Amino acid sequence: MSNDALIAAYSAPCRHYHNVAHIEDCLGALSSVDGLSAADRHLLVQAIWWHDAVYDAAKSDNEERSAELAEQAVSADIREEVGRLIRLTKSHQVAAGDRLGAILISIDLSILGAEPDRYDAYAASIRKEFSDVPDAAYRSGRSEVLKRFMARPVIFPDPGFAERYDGRARANMAREIALLNVDDAT
Repeated sequence: MSNDALIAAYSAPCRHYHNVAHIEDCLGALSSVDGLSAADRHLLVQAIWWHDAVYDAAKSDNEERSAELAEQAVSADIREEVGRLIRLTKSHQVAAGDRLGAILISIDLSILGAEPDRYDAYAASIRKEFSDVPDAAYRSGRSEVLKRFMARPVIFPDPGFAERYDGRARANMAREIALLNVDDAT
């Protein structure tokens, strides 16, 4: 996939959140991370660009397919690591001591800790990406996903991101869950 094709994929009309703006936000979050070597920063930039190259809300293999595309596109010396990092975005969980994985996952999830109005715009964009899902099923499924994140002792595996975003992320998700449940009652 060429760079133009990658930009076109992120610009598809069905992408309301998983689009170029999401990549730009992720790259912005990466720029705030200190203590990375140039090589590690390059790995993370590549993983960020490719992590949602394939996105279809109705499919469960987006991360695997994105990783496979990345592995075909990036240089051989980083291929395996970029693919590994992208695959972590399926579960958003990392092994202890995996600093690059912790950073990538924390960056990908950083929207959860955004200011409330920005979080609400994100939640609305996610709903648009799942527009084919009936409301009751969406509310139930989305609520379960958010509850699983909230049940984690650590949402953001990178300590700096956890310190900065955990409290607000939990408040945002609790507010969305309450709204989803209110909608269920109506």
